[in-house]
Amino acid sequence: MPKLPAKLPIAPRERLAANVRVPGSKSVTNRALLIAALARGDSDLRGALVSDDTRVMCDSLAALGCRIERGGDVWRVHGRDGALEAPERPLGVGNSGTTARFLTVAAALADGPVVIDGSARMRERPIDDLTRALAAVGVPVKILGRAGCPPVRVAGGGFPGGDVEVDARRSSQYVSALLLSAPYADRDLVIRFAGGTLVSRPYVELTLEVMRAFGADTGWNEAGGLWVRAGRRYAGRPYDIEPDASAAAYPFCAAAIAGGRVRVEGIPKDSLQADFALLGILEKMGCRVRRGADFAEVEGPTARLRGVDVDMNDLPDAVLALAVVAAFAEGTTHIRNVANLRIKETDRLAALESELKKLGADARTTADSLTIVPGALHAAEIATYDDHRMAMAFALAGLRIPGVVILDPSCVSKTWPDYFAVLDRL
Repeated sequence: MPKLPAKLPIAPRERLAANVRVPGSKSVTNRALLIAALARGDSDLRGALVSDDTRVMCDSLAALGCRIERGGDVWRVHGRDGALEAPERPLGVGNSGTTARFLTVAAALADGPVVIDGSARMRERPIDDLTRALAAVGVPVKILGRAGCPPVRVAGGGFPGGDVEVDARRSSQYVSALLLSAPYADRDLVIRFAGGTLVSRPYVELTLEVMRAFGADTGWNEAGGLWVRAGRRYAGRPYDIEPDASAAAYPFCAAAIAGGRVRVEGIPKDSLQADFALLGILEKMGCRVRRGADFAEVEGPTARLRGVDVDMNDLPDAVLALAVVAAFAEGTTHIRNVANLRIKETDRLAALESELKKLGADARTTADSLTIVPGALHAAEIATYDDHRMAMAFALAGLRIPGVVILDPSCVSKTWPDYFAVLDRL
């Protein structure tokens, strides 16, 4: 990653014309890494994302005894067949939610106690809904932090499995975490959802897809819950990781804001990644969208963008880019059912409200929504809150507004270290 200044001005431009490739999916990379580490035999992961989040996953799996060879476009993971080693020191997961949550369950398969810890912000991100479910299936686990947040200590020694109710109203990652290690449970795992609610269901569908690719037997039951067959273990294999839909949101939204067209290459038309649903929202706002067998393209509107009223519970990561697009629209945009943005890398609803107001838009939040009323937009220095998506989203505003400066731009290394170089080439 090129060294970035503490304050990065964004150069305005109009009528984009670009074909880009975005990095591999973070969601798929971290799922595939854990699955391959648990599998019998070796796996070659092609197109894996190189970022802070995947680095801490690799480092943590190495501490649990898994050897991973990272070189070029193919990462070789030497599977442990479900037998993990207890590390001497706590696993440092940084601010990677997927790593923290997925490994909290996988740690049950270690031969001794495992402590999972992270950054100051990770120690403010709740994990108690997951630890309660884990304890309910017989895994000794204790939260060492405050207010239901990490650090967490897992005793190790096995994953009994069984029937469990999971509170998935704040995060679907709790569900994915249980699913991913369940093929190594003593009994079949059956999951019910507290209140019948599961947020961000497409991410769970993605988990099931990757699990099945490595040989797991899992699916939905008639009651609307999930099951995983115990003993149907993963088998190592070659696996291609598709481009990241969350990353693709930014070049798509760049075309909406600056005009012209941007094509993102390498995207399979049948992808299950939730954030590709953003394309339909941009169409409602007046953009033209084209899909091919291996690409998606957005062309900015010939007239003004239109505000929308949209439920984005299934694609919360795309909210930040869309909120910046909404500042350039005609009419109000109302984004609903996104309470889980408050427990991400920062309280994203509060951060969006603050920084949109700096640009001159009127932004208002509730516990689970964001309303944006466009105004006279102007230059501003944008705080990023050590949140990669805040930096990437608000940089898009600088494509139209002279004088937009991104503070602490290097935080994009969490998921897309070369983001600003790609933005410069649009």
